[in-house]
Amino acid sequence: MGRESVSVMKRLVVCLLLLVAHAAGSSDLEPQEANPQVLIKTNLGDMVVELYESEAPITVANFLALVESEAYKDTIFHRVIAGFMVQAGGHYLDLSEAPEVENIFNEAANGLKNRRGTLAMARQNEIDSGSRQFFINVVDNDNLDHNVKKSCTREDEASVRAAAEKGLRKPMRCKSFGYAVFGEVIDGMDVVDLIELSETQSISGFDDVPVIPVVILAMERR
Repeated sequence: MGRESVSVMKRLVVCLLLLVAHAAGSSDLEPQEANPQVLIKTNLGDMVVELYESEAPITVANFLALVESEAYKDTIFHRVIAGFMVQAGGHYLDLSEAPEVENIFNEAANGLKNRRGTLAMARQNEIDSGSRQFFINVVDNDNLDHNVKKSCTREDEASVRAAAEKGLRKPMRCKSFGYAVFGEVIDGMDVVDLIELSETQSISGFDDVPVIPVVILAMERR
């Protein structure tokens, strides 16, 4: 065997050893855990949502705890606005409020956008006032996203609150902090579109309530 042939053979052996080592290393890698999924059963049909646990760990943990305790059973989609979103999770058929749960940290700054089909936490005016109500975007709602340059900060909010407590008026000069996206409908978006088409009414002090109730029959983790 000539020197050139020996050199080629050596290179082939080295390449083979590298491939074997890479394969062995790859087998040691743990498989990436899949995002949790939840089946939402309604009287209009079912949908499946995937939850973004890495991007919104606090919100997802809170949502899953409510799912597993059956806290969403028999609640309704009480606020439906065509061309905007459908909201649920906080009221029963008679529009009485579901039991309160602790407010959670607003994770709107996680980089996820309020795109069509995404789930986001509903809340009051205060930044960290989300608890159990959620909504599904039926269109891209860029105005609900966190904006680093325009959104209020928790410091801004604390300053306004302190001024109000002293009887001073300090108006906000920035936009909403944003609404935390924590999941997305991966199956059953046609059900969401059907909910969006609901005829609505104003009743008992609530606006945009479906005339024919849209009820969450159950939620379960898949």
